[in-house]
Amino acid sequence: MKHQPSALLPLLLCCAALFGAVESRAQAVPVPDPKEWAQLTPQQQAQRRLDLRQQLRSASPQEREAFRRNLRERLQELSPQDRQALIANAKDRWNSMTPQERERFKQERGQRLKALPSEERRDLIAQRRAMLDKLSSEERAALREKLRNR
Repeated sequence: MKHQPSALLPLLLCCAALFGAVESRAQAVPVPDPKEWAQLTPQQQAQRRLDLRQQLRSASPQEREAFRRNLRERLQELSPQDRQALIANAKDRWNSMTPQERERFKQERGQRLKALPSEERRDLIAQRRAMLDKLSSEERAALREKLRNR
């Protein structure tokens, strides 16, 4: 079964935002199950995110990379319907945020990315470029247009 990269990209970006390039101990802290995560209330998800970040602060760059890789693999294993449901859930949460909450979320995300070691930031950029390379030129153009209108 062929997965549509355009459907996977928003989900991966959403998860990256949700987990904030989570600092993790891939061995000690398992990647949350996406289906179980989707069933948590927003408050439970927020608490779980905080718990993950607190548990994973001392992870090495290799451990954080392993966590992100495992997360990506788990998301790619989902059926297209499950991925679409997660995407819709993330969009609903974003749309329910006030402009102030959205701005605060963006600022926190930026701060977390700036706090990463430069090598990890380069790795994240390379991973994002690899995802974009999988898109067709039409899909990339549509994504550029969508981002331009934000």
